[in-house]
Amino acid sequence: MFLIYIYINDLDFGIRNWILTFADDTKVFGKVSTSYEQIQLQEDINKLIKWSEEWQMLFNIGKCEIMHFGRTNSLTEYNMNNQKLETVTEEKDLGVIISQDLKASQQCTQAYNKARRILGMINRNIVYRSKDIMVPLYKSLVRPHLEYCTAAWSHTIKTINIYWKESKGASQK
Repeated sequence: MFLIYIYINDLDFGIRNWILTFADDTKVFGKVSTSYEQIQLQEDINKLIKWSEEWQMLFNIGKCEIMHFGRTNSLTEYNMNNQKLETVTEEKDLGVIISQDLKASQQCTQAYNKARRILGMINRNIVYRSKDIMVPLYKSLVRPHLEYCTAAWSHTIKTINIYWKESKGASQK
């Protein structure tokens, strides 16, 4: 896993917007409220494509998508190698659902449904329901679905909110 970071350590050189990487997954994002910022983001995407071609680590453009945040977003279209990127309203990333409105409702609904299905399976298949059996089953099979990535989800929302506040402050100066 760490070798990939050595390989991609120069991926963000010359990129003006924020870039996040995890293994072979890359995200670029930034505040886009002017035509200049739209051009900057497209140029950053072009630089990433150029880097990927130079290092022979091509992006799967079919999996690349755009998500717009904010009510006043201009919903600009972007492309990679002259292919228009699909615009989405939510995306599942490492098991966490990120939605355009940054609300956790879809994530909570999914976690609830998984936990409920497992509770139903336990209820149908476990006849002897003593506390010594049910508590470990709940803790090992149900609770992980309810707790999965809550810290990461919270951190992601805080990071995005901090970024937006910083960029608002910079634009007001």
